[in-house]
Amino acid sequence: MNPVLRNRLIGLAIAVVLFAADQAYKSYILDGLQLSLGQSHYLLPFFQYTLTHNYGVSLGMFTAESDAQRWALVAVTGAIALVVTIWMLRERKMGDIVPLALILGGALGNIMDRYSLGYVVDFLDLHFGDFRPFMIFNLADAAITVGVVIILARSLLIRDKAPDQPADPAVES
Repeated sequence: MNPVLRNRLIGLAIAVVLFAADQAYKSYILDGLQLSLGQSHYLLPFFQYTLTHNYGVSLGMFTAESDAQRWALVAVTGAIALVVTIWMLRERKMGDIVPLALILGGALGNIMDRYSLGYVVDFLDLHFGDFRPFMIFNLADAAITVGVVIILARSLLIRDKAPDQPADPAVES
């Protein structure tokens, strides 16, 4: 199998596995633990499950207060997921494909929630006493964030080497 095709298929597999894991985790929170809105389940002194419904997108921005806004968010996030998919399928290197796969898998998990429930299920609550460095989030949100951070880090820190150019004999004196 062509290595580039293999990398792209691995990227798609990562996105699908992440999507499935996100949906299974949310199902566990809703059906297994049967948390109700605002209810918490203690795990560690700095981490617990606290069920919230996110009607917006990242950091609760662009809250959908009507069905029309809900479906607009589904459409916009679906379009973004499509762009990420195309971008991922155009990349060749695993270092470029993996973060896009994380973003795609996470986006699909949140799109599925918004499509089927009208909101995104958030429940991961990291805190240090009363200090919460993040809003309550889910596995999909974490994957999207990690994917974006990797893309930013790679774009800022890793430079492709310029191809070797033939020496100009006039410059070599």
